[in-house]
Amino acid sequence: MALLFSLSANAQQIGAEIEYVDDSATNQIPYFDNRFRIDEQLDEVTLIFYRRSGANPIILIRPDGSKLNINNYPEDKVQWFDDLTFDMLKIKSPMIGPWQVIGQVQANSKIMVVSEIRLEVTPLPEIILQGETLKVVARLFNGDLIIDDPLFQDVLTLNVDFFSTNNSAFDNFGAAPIQLASFHDNGRDLDEHANDSLFTGEFELDFAPGEWQPIYIVKIPMITRELRQKPIVVQKNPISISVVTNQGENNTHMVTFTIDDSLVNADSILIQGKVTFPDQQVEPFTVVQERGLTRTHTIAFAEPGVHRIKVRVFGDIQNGREFQTILPEFTFNVDRLPKTGILSVNHGSNNLTSEQKSAQAIANVAIAAEKLAQVKAIQEAKVANKQQATLLYIVGGNSLVIIIAALMFVFIRRKKRK
Repeated sequence: MALLFSLSANAQQIGAEIEYVDDSATNQIPYFDNRFRIDEQLDEVTLIFYRRSGANPIILIRPDGSKLNINNYPEDKVQWFDDLTFDMLKIKSPMIGPWQVIGQVQANSKIMVVSEIRLEVTPLPEIILQGETLKVVARLFNGDLIIDDPLFQDVLTLNVDFFSTNNSAFDNFGAAPIQLASFHDNGRDLDEHANDSLFTGEFELDFAPGEWQPIYIVKIPMITRELRQKPIVVQKNPISISVVTNQGENNTHMVTFTIDDSLVNADSILIQGKVTFPDQQVEPFTVVQERGLTRTHTIAFAEPGVHRIKVRVFGDIQNGREFQTILPEFTFNVDRLPKTGILSVNHGSNNLTSEQKSAQAIANVAIAAEKLAQVKAIQEAKVANKQQATLLYIVGGNSLVIIIAALMFVFIRRKKRK
């Protein structure tokens, strides 16, 4: 079966895909089946040929009979990228007339003529919280036509990066760029349907709050496109954690979740989490929906040591949008000495009150001093052991020398007597 398509000189009329069609009745070149025609002179055209995985790169026969292959093409007019499953060529001023394709091109494949890759992305919410998990949907266009060929996923890379605006009024001033996620159309995670031309990205905002610029980057061989959305402000997580520890049998630690309702509806907040005890036992918990700006949860006293709390929060933004966010891991230490009413160490939340921060700093210093003392004791013990071993070596060596000297003395005297 002869395969034919045409390219128009008018860029707006270039189709995103050109299907193979039956042209056996007008086969102008009987020795080759895979054919396409360039009707008018184009300044530039980019072609993608899908082939069987691992097959050799294709060979193109130009209208004048000359060949183009991966090892022989004019570099001033042709760019060629070959992969395991496709060849991509960018040709300047391509020759008018019928072209031939030789190679293991997929039977159900479509030759794609790339005119202008364009990306459309759903806008991000107006209010975004630190730790949120967001879903973003993107669509790719080739000119004015949607790219709906599943094979195209093997060609492109679609990522989203966040760049700090370097606004000194925000906490992320001077922060390095962050690559958040890649987009996929595979029906997994938050992507609802595979191969429906909707590319879904899922990313967690687990970085410093502040003003960020989202930049969406589309890369295919020899082509890169960027879409810059307007800067957004990632707000501080509205939930802070504190805890009061107690020791002894039948005692509990009281964990308090404090809600800043300037951005969220406090009455909508639902908390799920898990506690990892010093012995690595894990206990999940849920704080049911209540009213007010605080939620509490009790943790049974198990043993002294470091406790870790991981929390996921569900609720509504003040504008009605539902959200879910993950709080930074919160840790607190239960001292081995019986102390009650101690505000524990918090390594996770950045939203503590000044009193809590002061108590946290004191606890941190105490823990650091204890660890330093332990390290120092270990080092001193190592030095003492090393000195003792050295002394034993010296004593043993001297004893051996004395014994050898005595033996030699006895041997020499016996020899003289003889």
